[in-house]
Amino acid sequence: MAEMKQEKGSLSINSENLFPIIKKWLYSDHDIFVRELISNGCDAITKLKKLDVMGEYQLEEGEKLQVEVIANSTDKTLKFIDNGIGMTADEVREYITQVAFSGAADFLSKYKDKTSEDQIIGHFGLGFYSAFMVADKVTIDTLSFEEGAEPVHWECDGESDYSMETGTRTERGTEITLYLNEESLEFANEYRVKEVIKKYCAFMPVDIYLSRAGGEPQYQTVDEEDLREDDVIAETIVEEEKTEEMENENGEKETVVVSPRKNRYKINKRPELMNETHPLWTKHPNDCTEEEYKEFFIKVFHDYKEPLFWIHLNMDYPFNLKGILYFPKINNEYDSVEGTIKLYNNQVFVADNIKEVIPEFLMLLKGVIDCPDLPLNVSRSALQNDGFVKKISDYITKKVADKLSGMYKTERENYEKYWDDINPFIKFGMIKDEKFADRMKDYVIYKDLDGKYVSLQEYLDAAKDKHENQVFFVSDEQQQSQYIRMFREEGLNAVVLPHLIDQSFMQRIEMEHEGVKFQRIDSDLADIFKEETSEEDKKALEEAQEKLTDLFKKALGVEELDVKVEKLKDAETSAVVTLSEDVRRMQDMMRMYGMNSSQMPGGEGQTLVLNTNNQLVQYVLDNPEGEHTEMFCQQIYDLALLAHMPLGAEEMAKFVARSNKIMGLLTK
Repeated sequence: MAEMKQEKGSLSINSENLFPIIKKWLYSDHDIFVRELISNGCDAITKLKKLDVMGEYQLEEGEKLQVEVIANSTDKTLKFIDNGIGMTADEVREYITQVAFSGAADFLSKYKDKTSEDQIIGHFGLGFYSAFMVADKVTIDTLSFEEGAEPVHWECDGESDYSMETGTRTERGTEITLYLNEESLEFANEYRVKEVIKKYCAFMPVDIYLSRAGGEPQYQTVDEEDLREDDVIAETIVEEEKTEEMENENGEKETVVVSPRKNRYKINKRPELMNETHPLWTKHPNDCTEEEYKEFFIKVFHDYKEPLFWIHLNMDYPFNLKGILYFPKINNEYDSVEGTIKLYNNQVFVADNIKEVIPEFLMLLKGVIDCPDLPLNVSRSALQNDGFVKKISDYITKKVADKLSGMYKTERENYEKYWDDINPFIKFGMIKDEKFADRMKDYVIYKDLDGKYVSLQEYLDAAKDKHENQVFFVSDEQQQSQYIRMFREEGLNAVVLPHLIDQSFMQRIEMEHEGVKFQRIDSDLADIFKEETSEEDKKALEEAQEKLTDLFKKALGVEELDVKVEKLKDAETSAVVTLSEDVRRMQDMMRMYGMNSSQMPGGEGQTLVLNTNNQLVQYVLDNPEGEHTEMFCQQIYDLALLAHMPLGAEEMAKFVARSNKIMGLLTK
């Protein structure tokens, strides 16, 4: 067969400045060229397998198909070698010299009636040219699978000119060599390349091996039974027989062989397998064990805290999507939580946390999603076709809601066990996503004062005789312990909502359930806490309120102080501070956004409720001019405020000093 004459020409590039564009901004991460070139090799092998299945080519029995990457720090090169379909000279002209023409797309159109699109990665065209981000020169040596095909050598120095001639390759497949530029010599280091392969190619569907050339040789030692035909033996190591003197069952000493004589072999270090070709998400959920799910979680996320549970996504129609979403133990404050959801395209890593595919609230989870149908742009870094992507996002949201609602219905005990960990995620989702909120509205539960979990309806039904459509809640069980005690004594219940996100979540629930109102237990004193009063009592309370208001305003130096006087059933309580629900919510919102929301004494919405059934309050009322009355007023107020909110630094210092002074009085 006549040898091909050297051919020179210009690449079919629409823009004469394409190479600078590729180098500067086509790919945001320069290490991505490794993914692109390995993907091309995987595609070449996948095509060959499909031709074998269709009977248009016959693979050798037991033939090992693989991509090999060789880093050479001495020559400053990086090679990508596959034993796939290879290319003819015409195919090199078509696929390599015509930029933005995809070999995979052409292959599919040619064989569209004979095979399926599954597992052909590279329909992106420009992938090969990503090599010029890091290389001054790139060469291709390839030999097609076609009978009688000639090897082809192609090279280009990063300008728009190339040369092509008959090559020397004798084995089917393609070898791409990158002559790295000075700024990219890191990629001649095998450990740097290993890091990149693990990042992008850890689950590609074809075996990927990494080895090193140049520099000092590396070795490993294997036993004789582990020796392979292709191993290069550098040294045979003979380990002599080892014996020990031991006592037998008759009490006699004898020499026993504990390790027989054997040969071990020092061999050239084998190429290292970099990937797992059948990741867990590609399997049917019924074929996966709990242990496998946990091991996969650790392997991918390096997180040794066991996930709570997981969802295995497995969909073929109307689009192909597979994946696993894990519910990790997460922080209570949703704004400081960040999960990781890795997006794959045909087992090729694309990016973490792509917001167009993953709803914002799901970013709290950890997981992998593989969707071959994703409409990625040429650099696989951005999504196109918003309508299609929205369907994928909606499907993922639905599957998460289905899992949670199903657990509520069939595994209520487990659902309650996980609730403290997953409720910030569910609440965040309901605030952010209307469809998720609609699916989950009947499956939100609340922990009550006894530590039991109840739904909203269960709470309202249990309390309807005492307070209809009102949900009392506690945000800090320690801080609000006095109010909790009063509630318990009257047989009232409340739910515990301690998280920052609960402020927004309550408003969401109130919007969805007309007439339902959430109210913190220190926002007002219900009539159930007060004694029944006669007309005569009411008149006496009005007089007491007038006197005590003047006394406390003077003692505290706060003219705007709002004071109420009641006869509370609990005589031990001298006073409580209440803060209207609306004002409190405004303060919480200000805190959430980092604004100053400190509640000064007598601030708007705050009321001091004094209990005339209490001995100390009665003393103040009876002794308005007493020597210590002013001090008692200040102490009563601070005690009430402490049960409501933390005191400021200056107020706390005064409170401690005053408490010591009062105890000193008791000793006299």
